[in-house]
Amino acid sequence: MAISLKKKMEAEISAAFIKFQRDLLGRGPQEAKTYIVDDMVISRFKGVLTTEEKHLVSHEKGRMLVKQMRQVLREMYSREFEEIVEKITECKVLSSHSDISTKTGERIEVFIIDKDLEKCFEQKQ
Repeated sequence: MAISLKKKMEAEISAAFIKFQRDLLGRGPQEAKTYIVDDMVISRFKGVLTTEEKHLVSHEKGRMLVKQMRQVLREMYSREFEEIVEKITECKVLSSHSDISTKTGERIEVFIIDKDLEKCFEQKQ
């Protein structure tokens, strides 16, 4: 039972992130997968670069520009990303971290929360 609750929560977080990114950028990642590990929520997004960004990353200045732009967007909307995690997990986000790979077109989000959710799932068994 705990496994299914965990998987359901991970899927719900992934779906919420995809919807948020589609609303924000006009398109979302091609694939999203979320993992709950101890007191962390880790989301991995594949296929996040727009067509324009794919052209830009073929040049060094373009790679820097894409990373800077994505970093600014993440900073602008970090509270919304954290609220998604807080709403679904019912935990407080203590810190969050993000990075994008211009080589692979993947982005990762890591949220540190105030509870060890894995232990909470185990206790519900």
